[in-house]
Amino acid sequence: MTVRLGSLAQTISYYGDIKAEYEVKVFSKIPDRIERFFVDAGDQVAKGTPLARIAATTIEQAVRQAEAALTAAKAQAANLRSEYDRFALLYRDLSVSKQQFDAVATQYEAAQAQVEQAEAALASAKSQWQDATITAPIAGIIGKRYCEAGDMATPALPLVSVCQMERVKMTFEATEKDLAKLNLGQQTVVQVSTYPDRVFAGKVVQISPVLDPLSRMAEVEVVLDNPGYLLKPGMYARAEVTTGVIENVILVPRHAVIENTSLERSRGEDQVVKHYFVFVVEGEKAVQRRLEVIDLNHEHLAIASGLQIGEQLVTVGQNNLREGAPVAVVRKDADQS
Repeated sequence: MTVRLGSLAQTISYYGDIKAEYEVKVFSKIPDRIERFFVDAGDQVAKGTPLARIAATTIEQAVRQAEAALTAAKAQAANLRSEYDRFALLYRDLSVSKQQFDAVATQYEAAQAQVEQAEAALASAKSQWQDATITAPIAGIIGKRYCEAGDMATPALPLVSVCQMERVKMTFEATEKDLAKLNLGQQTVVQVSTYPDRVFAGKVVQISPVLDPLSRMAEVEVVLDNPGYLLKPGMYARAEVTTGVIENVILVPRHAVIENTSLERSRGEDQVVKHYFVFVVEGEKAVQRRLEVIDLNHEHLAIASGLQIGEQLVTVGQNNLREGAPVAVVRKDADQS
């Protein structure tokens, strides 16, 4: 390929875990045996979808008792209503005293109050009975089932988790030095080993305002679209955050570069140093060049010296070349050698 100028996106690489953007753990309000589950891990659910049923034997009995109590209270109130109406006529005709009429009226009012109390008790019992059917608080995918049918449910033990997976988030730890380069909204490219040839686009949405006192690191959160729900919570991922762009610089594709490392002593300490080389074509022969690198990302290196614009760069088979080896330029297109 012909060496040209281009623009290099400056990036910082981080590693972290993929998580659901939102994950809600669902609990039972009723401490009783789990009668059955209606869903399993991986099932897609809408808001309000039944997830599980709690036996709730005592609540079922309470509903029946409340229904019976309401029926009895209504019957008692109906009887006293008839008595109240009869005494009202008698009192109008002065056939009974005010004291007698007031006594019947008081009994009728008490019966009406008992009906209201019985209705409230039944409504409460039915509400608890409805709580025995656990429903999805949000739409999403069942991430995990923590119990099995027959287990005892308690308000402290989650039954299932529901995850919203249209978008996922990745969290990683950034050093104090890197925080100066990170900003909300920065574009990010995320890769996972499951799909090595695919990248997922995201952006920085949260940077912790405080650092961990032990690690001196701050948590950073990236949100990204999740087409086809390919990204799963728990996947280990690599993120490259774009922090800037170098314009009008010689670019070299990473696949054309030979990387070597050496142990060199500097300031009394041994340090591992990387060296970058390429082969160019001069007079149909391979000539090795050592590169001075300004910066690099996962695709390209920005070069300060070692190459000139217009030179022909070897991009295939360079790892098997030696200095002075004959080479032929094959022009498959305008940029490949």
